[in-house]
This record gives sequence, C-alpha cells and structure tokens, in this order.
Amino acid sequence: MGLTTIKDAFDRVTKKQKLSCSKTQEVIDQIDQELEQVLQTLQSASDLDSQLDYRSVLAELKTKLKDMAPLSQLESTQKEVNIAASKYPKLLEKSFNPDISKAYRNIEFDSHTVNEVIASHFYRRGLFEIGDSFMKETQEPESACAMKLLFQEMFQILEAMRKQNLELALNWAATNSDKLKENGSDLLLKLHSLQFVEILQKQSRDEALKYARTHLSLFASDHMPEIQKLVICILWTGKLDRSPYAQLLSPTNWDKVAEELTRQFCNIQGQSYESPLSVTIAAGTQGLPPLLKFMNVMLGKKQEWQSMKQLPVPVELDKEFQFHSIFVCPVSKEQSTEENPPMLMSCGHVLCKQSIMKMSKNSTRSFKCPYCPSDIDSTNCRQLYF
Repeated sequence: MGLTTIKDAFDRVTKKQKLSCSKTQEVIDQIDQELEQVLQTLQSASDLDSQLDYRSVLAELKTKLKDMAPLSQLESTQKEVNIAASKYPKLLEKSFNPDISKAYRNIEFDSHTVNEVIASHFYRRGLFEIGDSFMKETQEPESACAMKLLFQEMFQILEAMRKQNLELALNWAATNSDKLKENGSDLLLKLHSLQFVEILQKQSRDEALKYARTHLSLFASDHMPEIQKLVICILWTGKLDRSPYAQLLSPTNWDKVAEELTRQFCNIQGQSYESPLSVTIAAGTQGLPPLLKFMNVMLGKKQEWQSMKQLPVPVELDKEFQFHSIFVCPVSKEQSTEENPPMLMSCGHVLCKQSIMKMSKNSTRSFKCPYCPSDIDSTNCRQLYF
C-alpha cells in the first residue's frame, strides 16, 4: 500500500470536514436570520408603542426553529465525518508497521555518523540553532563545527541574493571559477548577467556598458549569443520591461541562479545537493513496505534471511533514487554506460545489456549464463542500479 492511498484517505477526511463546516455555517446563518427578524419585530413594536403579543412572536419563532430541525440537518454530514475520521487511523496503523526491526540486519549501529547526517540536515536548511542544540545533546560539538561554518557561508550568500545583493556570490564564484569550469557550470556568467541587468535598471547606460566590457567580455569566446543579447539590452535602458528581452527581469531568474549556486557550492565542498537524511527517509518509505511484507513471508516459512547476500525479490524505487552505476562486464570487459547498463539476470548474475543481446541473438533465443548452468531469457533481465 503506497503513500497515495494514505493521501487519498486524508483528502477524503478533509473534504468531509469542509462539507460539514459549510453545512454547519449554513444552518447557523438560517437561525441567525430568524433571530434577526424576531428582534426587528420586537424593536419596531417597542418604538411604535403597539400592543404586540410577545409570547405569540416567540412561539412562532420556536415553531420555525423546530421545523428547521438544525440537528437533523447536521446529523448526516457529521456522521460522514465520523466514519471517514474513524477509518483513517486504522489505515495508518495498517500502512505503517510500528515494528520494523525484522526488516534490517543485526549490524553495529554507527551513532556518530547518524548524528552527523541529522545535524547536516538541519545546517543545510539554515536551522543553525536547532543543529547546535542537537549536537550539544549528542555531545559531538567538534565534528559539527566544520559543517556549520560550511553551510553558514552558503546561507550568507543566499540571504544576500534574496536582497538583490550579488557581491558575496560573485566573490565566491570568482574564487572558485576553476572548479566551476571543471564542473561545466557557467554560474559566474549567470551572476554577472544578473548584476548587469540590475545596473541597467538602476543606473546609467554608460555604467552598464562599462560593466559589460569589464566582466562579460571575458565569456565572449564560449557564450557569444548570451553576451550579444545582454549588450543589445543597453538600447532598452529604462524600458527593458517593454523590450523583447523582458524575461531577463523575471524573479525566477534569481531563483534559478540561487539553486545553481547551492548545487555547485555543495558539489565543490564534497556535499550532496539533496539532504542525505531526506533521501534516505524518502527511499525508505518506498522500500520498507515490500521489505516488511517479504520478511513476514520468510518468518511464516521459518526461513532465515540475515545470511543472504541478496534478496530473492526486487525492491522497486523511483528514478530519483537510482544512480548511475559503474560496472565492468565480465564478458565484454567494457565499462557499462547509460546506453549499455548492467542487467541482472534471473540467476542473480550480472552482464551488460549488449552482451546479453549478443548472446541471446537480440532476444530471439535463450542462452546459458557464463557463470552457472541456468537458462536465461533476456526478456526477464532487469536493469541493475548499484
């Protein structure tokens, strides 16, 4: 059972609650309207000194409220909310097994590494006080110091960018320009482009031209089309928002460059762009349910799986959790590529896709595994991710 089922059930509960609230408000408005009418009638009679039978007015109000039957109107919608709300906890209990101990191996737990991963998760999101408190409680302040300083620098740059200040970002990119080139990133050009547009908007045409000659000309050999577009914008000084290049003023340009800077900053510092804790938890929510189901089957058959080198069933994960693998095919002696990935055969051995296609005559016949006597059907082979 996936998270989609749980989300759908939650959406049903919230929908029922909204309908119930809407119906409740409707009934309250009806009652309020009747009360207002009675109050107006009583007020008018008092002002005119008329002989009004107050008891008859109140008796009529009582009859109207009785005919309205507010409790009966609310009963059905509230009943639907109660039914949906009572089913949801049962679904959660069924979906999330509280005991996951049988789905992991009995290995030594490296609390030091786990603590660093958790602290890193806080720091890379700018939650420095929470990260400090966590590391203080785990009594590992020294190991956290380097991580904290690293991400503090990154967030100082990003915070300045949110205020349209590119000085820190430009200094960092210039200092790391060689490493950015090795990564194939044009971040420095993108930062200078943002700064050029800002100057064009806030200062004179001469200042923008001077900035282009000083900074943008350095990228002309590799990025001439981008430079030409920026320089032409000088002709639209003061009215760039009405030019063919108005998209250069879009706030999303800043967001994209900030994301690129974050990615390159983490890359250069040897850190992953995504939080390892987030990736682990997200992958675990997909991989754990089938693992638990498999373990229950193994326990039912009284079979031991702790000593297995690999699971006899595949655990499916989404593409974002599948990373490029490095594998040398034992048949062709060639390293796998995206076009020629490693493939897991039904016997458990691995060959590259091209070797399998060659041995199976383009999937027209079965063949024997080079390492065991198993007959292999190429259509049953699956791409393997390490």
